[in-house]
Amino acid sequence: MPLVRSNWPCDSPVTTHHSPNQIRALHLIAGVLVFTVMTLTLGEIAEDVRNGEPLTLTDVRFSNWLHTHAWPPLTKVMWGITWLHTSAVVCVAAVLLGIYLWRRRELYWVVTLWVSVFGGVLLNNILKLIFHRTRPHFRDAIQALTTYSFPSGHTMTAAAFYGSLAAFCIAHCKSWPLRILAVVIAMTLIMLVAFSRVYLGAHYLSDVLGAIAEGAAWLALSLTGLYYFWNRKPQ
Repeated sequence: MPLVRSNWPCDSPVTTHHSPNQIRALHLIAGVLVFTVMTLTLGEIAEDVRNGEPLTLTDVRFSNWLHTHAWPPLTKVMWGITWLHTSAVVCVAAVLLGIYLWRRRELYWVVTLWVSVFGGVLLNNILKLIFHRTRPHFRDAIQALTTYSFPSGHTMTAAAFYGSLAAFCIAHCKSWPLRILAVVIAMTLIMLVAFSRVYLGAHYLSDVLGAIAEGAAWLALSLTGLYYFWNRKPQ
């Protein structure tokens, strides 16, 4: 019965029925599947936005409903969530966490975190320039911005950051309940950030849905690509 690594590129082997080649194949299949599905999802949302299809009508109705039913105590909470997930704050958190992981000799996860977050920020800015969608407009806007709207930068960086942390926990935890808990927490935080952006009137629903798809696709590409680069066989 062969020994393979439990936490991907790290040195803590566990006993398993799968060979190293099978593990590599499973990583590749999972990564390509997630990347493909999420990229297609982003493409479908982007096409609806560009062509003014029914999703954009849902965008306007949902944003108007939230704006009409804004509740001051909830608004304060949403402001706190959105401030904590600005690109600057998330990038600083990624740098500090990366330094901590570096000191623990988790170099693979340092690179994974930084590529996911910083590469994701760059990708998001490029997509904003490509689609140049205007933001929601309200006379008494809670948050008024003039930059482009699609896809949401806050939501995308949250997806990349929390997705990376969830992947780290999955790779290092042997307990399936803990792995599932890590995924649930990450998804909950991402959804909270997404909701805060729509609630505050900074984005439409399709902006944050597209950003979640973008973040998941970029994270899958980063994890898969770095995994294969890190575990490449010497020539």
